[in-house]
Amino acid sequence: MKPYAFGVDLGGNAIKIGLFQTTGNLVDKWTIPARLEDRGSHLLPDVVDSIRAKMESHSLSWESVEGVGMGVPGPVGQDGTVLRCVNLGWDVLNVPQAVRELEPAIEKLQVANDVNAATLGEMWQGGAQWNNSAVMVTLGVGIGSGIVVDNKVFVGSTGAAGEIGHMCVNPKETERCTCGNYGCLEQYCSDTGLVRSAKQVLEEMPQAASVLREGEITPQAICEAAKKNDPVATEVLDRFGQLMGQALTAVACTVNPQVFVIGGALSQGGMVILKPIETYFRRYAFHAFRNTPFVLAELGDDAGIYGSVRMLFDDVKLDEELELGLEELEL
Repeated sequence: MKPYAFGVDLGGNAIKIGLFQTTGNLVDKWTIPARLEDRGSHLLPDVVDSIRAKMESHSLSWESVEGVGMGVPGPVGQDGTVLRCVNLGWDVLNVPQAVRELEPAIEKLQVANDVNAATLGEMWQGGAQWNNSAVMVTLGVGIGSGIVVDNKVFVGSTGAAGEIGHMCVNPKETERCTCGNYGCLEQYCSDTGLVRSAKQVLEEMPQAASVLREGEITPQAICEAAKKNDPVATEVLDRFGQLMGQALTAVACTVNPQVFVIGGALSQGGMVILKPIETYFRRYAFHAFRNTPFVLAELGDDAGIYGSVRMLFDDVKLDEELELGLEELEL
C-alpha cells in the first residue's frame, strides 16, 4: 500500500479534506468553500485543485498516493454514482468517472454516503475500533445512520439504507416531516425535534420549575438542564430516549451489529443523550441482542475524512488490522 491518501467530506456549507498516512495518522486537514452555484459543477474541480496544491506544498507525487475517498450527503450506488444529492445541487452523477476526467493519475477513488463514511471512520480510529460491524447514528439537524457489516458498507438496492430518520414512529402525527411524510423519527429526535418536544412539555407541565422557561430553548440548553436534573429537560430526554430506543431495537432486529455508535451534534450532550437511548433499547430489545454496547463517537467532524480514507483499504488489510487489534486487547 502506498504511504498517503486523501479523505474528502463534501458538505453543503464547506468541504473538509484530510491528508493521511495510510497507517491512520492525520498529517494535515483543511476546509474549502462549497461553491453550489451552477448545480454544484464547481465542487469536484475545486476538490481536485485543492488536493493538487496540498500535494505540492508537501512535495508529494501521485505515485505516493493510494487514492482519494469521498463522503457525500446523499444516496450512493455501489459504483460511486450519486443518486440525487439535493444539498450539493447534483442529480445523478458518477463521481469516480467525473474525478478521473479531472485527474487521471488518481488510481483509487471510492465514494460513499457521508454517514456511512463516518461510520467507517469511527470503526477505524474512533469509538467503535476492533469491531467489524456497526451502526452509527448521527443526531443533528436531521437523523442519519451508517451500516457496516463485515467491514463493508451496506447501501441497499438504491443507496438509501440507513435512512432511519424517516422511520415512522407516530402514524397519528398531523405535521409533515421535511421528507413529506408524517411521524418520522427525525421530527422528534433531531435538534429541532428536541426543541419542539421541550415546548410541548413546558405546556403540559405548567407547574414545573425549569430553566427552559427562561431564554432561548436550544438542544444544548436542554442537555445542560438535564445534567442538573431539571424536570422538564429530563422528561424531554426521556421521551427522546424512548423513541430512539424503539427505533434502534428495530434496526438491531434487522442488522444485529456488534456496536451502536451515537454521533452528530447532539452527541456532545454526552451521557444525558446516550443513557436514555440505551435504557429504552435494553427494555424493548430481543434477548439475543439486548446487551449490544452503545458508545459515543470520538472523531467529531473528522469522522468523515477518516472513513473516506478507510474505504480505500481492501478487506484483507482490514481483517488483518482487526485480528491484530483483538490480539493486543487480549494481551
